[in-house]
Amino acid sequence: MKEVKIPQTIITLVIGIAIWFIPAPNGVKAEAWHLFAIFVATILGIILKAAPMGTMCMIAIALTAMSQVLAPGDPGKAITLALKGFGDKVIWLIGISFFIARGFIKTGLGNRIAFLFIKIFGKSSLGLAYGLGLADLVLAPAVPSNTARGGGIIYPIMKSMSMSFGSLPDHPETHRKLGSYLTLNSYNMNLIASSMFLTGTASNPMCQKFALNLGIKITWMSWAAAAIVPGLCAFFVIPFVLYKIYPPELKKTDDAPQIATQKLKEMGAITRNEWMMLLTFFILLFLWMTGDLFSIDATTTAFIGLVILLLTSVLTWDDVKAEKGAWDTIVWFSVLVMMASSLNELRFIAWFSDLVKAEIGGLSWQMAFPIIILVYFFSHYLFASATAHVAAMYAALLGVGVSLGIPGLLLAFMLGFVGSLYGTLTHYGHGPAPVFFGSGYVDLKSWWVKGLITGLIMLLIYMVIGGLWLRVIGDF
Repeated sequence: MKEVKIPQTIITLVIGIAIWFIPAPNGVKAEAWHLFAIFVATILGIILKAAPMGTMCMIAIALTAMSQVLAPGDPGKAITLALKGFGDKVIWLIGISFFIARGFIKTGLGNRIAFLFIKIFGKSSLGLAYGLGLADLVLAPAVPSNTARGGGIIYPIMKSMSMSFGSLPDHPETHRKLGSYLTLNSYNMNLIASSMFLTGTASNPMCQKFALNLGIKITWMSWAAAAIVPGLCAFFVIPFVLYKIYPPELKKTDDAPQIATQKLKEMGAITRNEWMMLLTFFILLFLWMTGDLFSIDATTTAFIGLVILLLTSVLTWDDVKAEKGAWDTIVWFSVLVMMASSLNELRFIAWFSDLVKAEIGGLSWQMAFPIIILVYFFSHYLFASATAHVAAMYAALLGVGVSLGIPGLLLAFMLGFVGSLYGTLTHYGHGPAPVFFGSGYVDLKSWWVKGLITGLIMLLIYMVIGGLWLRVIGDF
């Protein structure tokens, strides 16, 4: 059971109060500065794990409403504005997508897809790595919780395959046989897949929202189009890189296709609910890709998908109520978006951008661009939550970059992609990390060293190939 941690709570409160009582800088409204104090304290509390993320966000709502920073002298409007995040359509897009993801797990369709790829590609350890990665990639557009996707679907199958070839979690001398390689590879592939779709991980729609606040419009299709080339390049390169720098002792896995075939046989014929789940999946993809033509936005599409699953009894209302991760995400997502968006409306982000511009305004945007990306990437060592990192830095760095002349879409996309890629740096860097690291197959030193190598390679691919690709398709 998660509890409030007193020392971390005291540190959080002291820093928040200290910022509150520091006089607001010239050009910053008092209300903006006080909201910034609440925002910093909330992010710090999440980083220090002073309390569960939901608890920290409930405290933030209470403080925002009581202090009336969003509506001085109007307590009724103050609480309304403090709760405005819950009415944001982006919040419900990601929340409903969690419910849809439950359908893949409940029906077994996610497992079936993974076993099919293993059956086709699993004759070698490298092929097995690509097969598991392909399963993750196929599921990513409609399973926005990369923790559920990686930890709930891919990880159990990856672990089972490793154990089938004698690579056992409880026997360290067998880890390098297969399990170590597949663990690191599956985690990295999960991050790449997360970066490739707006609905690939929970923090991506938050990036979309913050970009829109600065007048930069990102759609589901434009995100996918921007990410497809660098994403596929990274997808094909990373398993091979890990195969060279962290090779499995077992090169051939001839029995893997037979094991997958047996698992598929045990699952039996595709059930009616699996067919309905598959149909819903294709409807979602079609509408997300063509929504602009039919004037149907991404959130409406998610509602359509959920309704289909409920009406066909693939999911029940009890399934929806029981999806704690979704409701938890809706709560903290709403609060963080509310505070970050309000800071932008109060011109705090603009003030910060002008401040940084005054210090480094002599740099060309071509020089400033890699500096901003690298700062964002390496600062993730300080964060145990990708969402907290996005909430804390995405809008500010995007505002700084745009003020320095960096093309808005280029920077918005790259910062969005990095929001997944930086998870490779540490064993706590993204939602699925504790699940994969918890297997015991990879020691801490190997995780950090190999993670830095693969992270830098992915960053190079996305910045160079991705940047050139964005220029080709005319996004800047």
